Parts: sequence; C-alpha cells; structure tokens
Amino acid sequence: MRAFVLTGPHEFEVQDVKPPEATPANVVIDVERVGVCGTDVEFYTGEMQYLHESLAEYPLRLGHEWSGTVSAIGDGVDRSWLGRRVTGDTMLGCGVCRRCLAGNQHVCEHRYEVGVRGGFPGALAEQLAMPVRALHALPEDLDPALGALVEPGGNALRSVWGANLEEGDRALVLGPGTIGLLVALFAQAQGAEVHLMGRSERSLEFARTLGFDGVWSADALPDVPFDAVIDASNAPSLPAQALDLVEPAGRVVYVGLAGSPSLLDTRTMALKDVTAVGILSASPGLTATIDHYASGAVDPRPLIAATVGLGSVGAVLGGERPPSSGPGPKIHVDPSLD
Repeated sequence: MRAFVLTGPHEFEVQDVKPPEATPANVVIDVERVGVCGTDVEFYTGEMQYLHESLAEYPLRLGHEWSGTVSAIGDGVDRSWLGRRVTGDTMLGCGVCRRCLAGNQHVCEHRYEVGVRGGFPGALAEQLAMPVRALHALPEDLDPALGALVEPGGNALRSVWGANLEEGDRALVLGPGTIGLLVALFAQAQGAEVHLMGRSERSLEFARTLGFDGVWSADALPDVPFDAVIDASNAPSLPAQALDLVEPAGRVVYVGLAGSPSLLDTRTMALKDVTAVGILSASPGLTATIDHYASGAVDPRPLIAATVGLGSVGAVLGGERPPSSGPGPKIHVDPSLD
C-alpha cells in the first residue's frame, strides 16, 4: 500500500509498504480522511520534543486525526465492527498500570501514540491497524471530514470543560488556529460569550466569519472581565498573559504548546485565586465530540481549507497552502487521491 513516510527533518517519501494485518484484538481500517496537525509539522522540522527524548525516531508514519471504514478484523473482535465507519483514540495505554486502571490511559507512562510516539504507524496511508478497544464508531451520516475532526475536537471540548463555563460567561481564546477555533465553537455552543485574540490578520478575518462575539488583535483587546481564558497558542509569552487577563477566581486552561519554556508568576495565580488546567489529550472527550457533531451543535467543517493526496503532504508540512485553498487553517488528506 502507499504511505507517507517521514525519513528525517525535511525529508520524506511516499513509499510502497507492506499493508497491515488484522492480528488478534485488532482491526484494519481503510483510511478515508486524515488531518495534518501542528505536531506533524514539528516532526517535519525536527523540533518535536519526543524526538529529543527518544520517544520517537525516524523513519515514522504520521497521522493521528483520521476516519475510515473497518475492512478486516482479527481473532476475538466482534464481527459487528466489520464495515463500520470509525475514528480512534490516539493514546494507547498499556492497560495494566495504575494510571490506566484509573481511567487515565492517555497519560500512561508506557503509552503508544498513533503516528506520534513509540513507532506506532499513523494514518497517512491507505490502511491503518488499530486495537479494537481504541475505536469509536461514527454515525453513518457523519461524513469522513467530520470524523477526522473528532480528535482535535476532543482536545478543544476538554478545554471548554476545563474552563467550567456556564451560559453567559465571557471566555477569551488565545490563538485562532484549528484548536483555538474549535474551542471557540464548543464554548459558543455552550452559551458562552466568546472572544478570540490573535496576531495574523488573515486568521482573525476568518474567525470573524464564524460569528463570535469579538475577534481582536492584542492591541485592540477590550478592557472587560474574562471569566475564563483558554490558551490555544504556541507563543511562549501568552501563558503569563492569560493569567493576567483572567478574572480573580476564574480559570485558565492551557492546551497550546510553545516551542520554548513559558514563565508564570505563581504569586499572581495564588493572589487571584485562579484555577489552572492543563489539557494533553482528546481521549476523555472523543465520545462527546462525536455527539456534538452528530447533533449539529458544532459543525467545524468550515475550518477545512483543502483536501489533498499523499503526494502533497510534504509540501503542506513545509508550509505551502494548496492551490485554491479556502481561508480555514486545516488541511485534510485523502489517501485515495493521487
């Protein structure tokens, strides 16, 4: 089968590789759609922290935001999975450690991460093997694009949960990229007054088309109280600014990751009685994300700028936008395309 393989920083090939087999308790999925993520870009540039911690190494197959159809099942797998449209959890815990047994397999010390950590092949290929325990069935009327937006949506929804928003609360989202916009959409669906702050005029202009209460550059941000601030950016200065902007007794949620350490003054956090929440994974939010998409409460498809084939992935990772791209921040891949 054809697969996109990253062989080193800025080095890649579309290779013919051996297709996966349906081993016991596992399935094979015909991949329909894959999202390209900022984590994938960090692997492309060589900046991804896992590379420096020996938790990942080249060559590797990327792709952890995906949807597809189960085409083969291994021994011990219920036959009802065959032919079902699915997405899956990125985090694959060992299943026996203290964290896994407590329901926190997404932070298992020995976890694999699909297309990210431990050499587990990702979905930027025509087929993907997955353990059946990690699958989430998709409603038949949920199209492949929405299925591939479940994983980033789960991160965003968990961020909104972490903010503990109630109807009418005012929330500020820092960073109008894919995760930030998804956070804003979920917060809006929950009845919050949603504001976004960003730097790029192009991204701000697109965010305005989605109907939020306020979209601002840093120098135009209004002086109003924010009950929660969610940092979905990659700027090392913004975690501290989030703490400055949130109301006393409010909540700050950190879901974005900067390429260098950020500094926080914990005196500010204590004196303002602020609750800070970190979000690593979509895992606990996947089922609820599917429900939000299926009900129509949140429709993130306008975020998709273009859908390309495997042969265009390298250019996308290098920062090129495909011809005729829309204004959204997300690029999708259909492995069946040339």
